[in-house]
Amino acid sequence: MFPAATAARRRPAILAGALATAGALLAGCSSTSGSPSASSETVNYALPANFTPNWILPVGTAAHLNTNNNAIIASLWEPLIAYDGSTGKIAWNKGASLATAADFAKDGKSVTITLGDRHWSDGKPVTSRDAEFWYNVVKANKAQWAGYSPGKAPDNWTSFKTVDARHFTLTFDKAYNSQWMLANQLSQITPMPQHAWDRTGASAKVSDADRTAGGAKQVWNYLNGAAKHIAQYASDPLWKTISGPYAVKSFSTAGKVVLAANKKYDGGEKPSISTVNLLPFTTTDAEKNALRSGRVDYGYIDATDLDQKGQFTTQGYKIKPWTGWAITYLPYNFNNPTMGPVFKQLYARQAIQESIDQSSLAKVVFNGTAVPGYGPVPQAQLSSFLSKEQKENPYPFSTAKAKDLLTSHGWTLQNGVMTCTTPGSGDSACGEGVDKGTTFEMQVLSQSGSTVTDNMMSAIQSSLAKTGIKFSIKTAPVNSVLSQTPQCTASQPICKWQLSFFGTAGSWYFPAYPTGDSLFQSKGGSNFGNYSNPDVDKLIDASTTSDSPKAMQDYSAALAKDLPVVWLPEPDYQISVVNNRLGGFFQDSLAEFHPAQWTWTK
Repeated sequence: MFPAATAARRRPAILAGALATAGALLAGCSSTSGSPSASSETVNYALPANFTPNWILPVGTAAHLNTNNNAIIASLWEPLIAYDGSTGKIAWNKGASLATAADFAKDGKSVTITLGDRHWSDGKPVTSRDAEFWYNVVKANKAQWAGYSPGKAPDNWTSFKTVDARHFTLTFDKAYNSQWMLANQLSQITPMPQHAWDRTGASAKVSDADRTAGGAKQVWNYLNGAAKHIAQYASDPLWKTISGPYAVKSFSTAGKVVLAANKKYDGGEKPSISTVNLLPFTTTDAEKNALRSGRVDYGYIDATDLDQKGQFTTQGYKIKPWTGWAITYLPYNFNNPTMGPVFKQLYARQAIQESIDQSSLAKVVFNGTAVPGYGPVPQAQLSSFLSKEQKENPYPFSTAKAKDLLTSHGWTLQNGVMTCTTPGSGDSACGEGVDKGTTFEMQVLSQSGSTVTDNMMSAIQSSLAKTGIKFSIKTAPVNSVLSQTPQCTASQPICKWQLSFFGTAGSWYFPAYPTGDSLFQSKGGSNFGNYSNPDVDKLIDASTTSDSPKAMQDYSAALAKDLPVVWLPEPDYQISVVNNRLGGFFQDSLAEFHPAQWTWTK
């Protein structure tokens, strides 16, 4: 899916900063401005701090992974197959999908999709040609698509055959687990208006350009270029042909987005709220001030505020912790020219992991609203995907053991920092590519705007120092973190980044099946740090083809041990604060919001 980051996937944070006094809060409650005043026409929704929406095209790129982007796009252009967890179970929501049925062949090698009797906002019908258009554009430009992992979609879709206007068949290169194919692959398809978008430039006529690889690349360049002009989202005619329940009324480069109900919408989730204001905040403090003054109908507080939740409930809000289907981590840049050779040593990654006290972070920094995470499968919710190895934590916290691990591999503590004094590839040496005199110094580029993230990074810094690892911290807004820490080769100037963090409320939110093809498979579209392990690649492939839970458990166990990233606690997505009169609001564990489901109650 996307970083909550992403992605992901993506997110607010827990603030451990100074709070206003209880007296001041109560004084605010007694004033008229201190209570949320619901309008039957409008909902004011607080976006996570420093997580401004910045993309509109229904083909995501790695630099624009953001669950807020995803939610907005799905409100404008409904997916072929919409999955969400708003009912308490992650499942296909046919009311928010363009497809009404997916019939798999008995041999598991193809699927025939049935489209509903749906129309674009300009009155043209949604047809198989619109699904083919997305397919052709993505297939020709797959390397730029954040959802791409070699061997998976669109590589494993060998043909697209139109049956008629409302039926088409996708053929696969082999048999797959149908539930995985439906939930993780077909759910990524978003039919796009071919009759309006299939052009090679703003002044070009609409044609069938997408049906050749060269033409599809030109179409992509045009659409991708237009999507970079955020200030024009509301005015560019390109974005006015929609299929979803909402349209863009305004879209600020500062992050404020106003959605207006699409009066031409003929799907299954007709909106009852005519205007949705998505409001950006630079810090969680600023967002909480908006809550206290009653300026937002949906917001969030910090876990440290839970013992004072009465100060919000008396203002007409209800408190709802929001648990996500996610993992949280720090990606290593294995191609960094300085630290990449160190990161490639498993013992070095073990020493880093053993230096992080996840239990204390979850309890103290997150005030109990996070759980330790020891591998690639979400641990905040029980599932058959979780292995015993991951659950039991193969690398318990111990800075003493971490220090011994480094000294037994050729490192010596000098001036408080471990230094490689025995280079080479022997069992007691630093490892291949690690030069003599290399100091164990790492820098993270971490998302800003969250005191809880700052506190966690400071705690990690102190803990690593006890092992002899120097850890420095730089911060930037999450969109900048994502754009400055991409996949790269050692020779590229941008490859100087070493560690990245975009997970204040979870780094990556999964679809129903938490496979790692995009994240941890060699050359996966969101494998930011270029992690590569052929044995893990095989395990990931097996998890997508086998119906047995053991396939996912084997994958879970392998990555819990191999440490492709630094595993960190999985926090609740948010501690939501919702106007008592706002109904239809469900906590989707996939971290999406669904404005078409909201309604005001009496």
